[in-house]
This record gives sequence, structure tokens and C-alpha cells, in this order.
Amino acid sequence: MWDGERPLDDDAAGSAFDEMYERYLESEDVAVPPSPRIKAYVNALIERYPEDDRDSPWASPPVIDEASGPIVYLLMSYSRAEEVSEYAASLAREYELICFDPQGETLRS
Repeated sequence: MWDGERPLDDDAAGSAFDEMYERYLESEDVAVPPSPRIKAYVNALIERYPEDDRDSPWASPPVIDEASGPIVYLLMSYSRAEEVSEYAASLAREYELICFDPQGETLRS
């Protein structure tokens, strides 16, 4: 998920995702705190799916550690991925975020 303008198509979204992932999540130069909208989005996600719950769907909690600047990369367990990703996409719409599935290389609406 990221905060920004919606790309025209899946290819443009893939390029935008790769650029932001490299710039904000892979870079070890400077840590960038999550934007307010991303932080609010993550808080809403973990309200629905707590990180400390025995059945937590998160593969690498805390979820906020996978957020930087305008992007968050959600790592979830395979067994819950369909359920959680549906909710995550729906919530992204509420927060006016771009939802891109890097595994499927597709924008989600």
C-alpha cells in the first residue's frame, strides 16, 4: 500500500512499487517515519487483526516496522493471506491509498 497518485495500469504500478520499495524499505541511508495516513492505516489493520494475538496473520510483526514514508509492505501468513488481503484492500480504499499486489503484479481496487 502506498499514499500517492493511482498509476494508470499494472505495469506503471509495478514500477512505482519497485521504486518506492527500494527507496523507502530497502535503503539503509536514512530511516523515514511512516506518513500519517500510512500510520493510521496500519493502526486500523492491527485493530482488526492484532499483532499479539495467537492467531495473528502477520508474518513479521510489528507491522509498522514494514512502513516507511508513504509505503507499507504487508507480510502475512499464507494461510490467512486471502482473508486479510481482502480486508487490507478494502481498508486501503477507505484511507485513499494505492493497493498493489506485488505477487500478482496487479493493482487492486
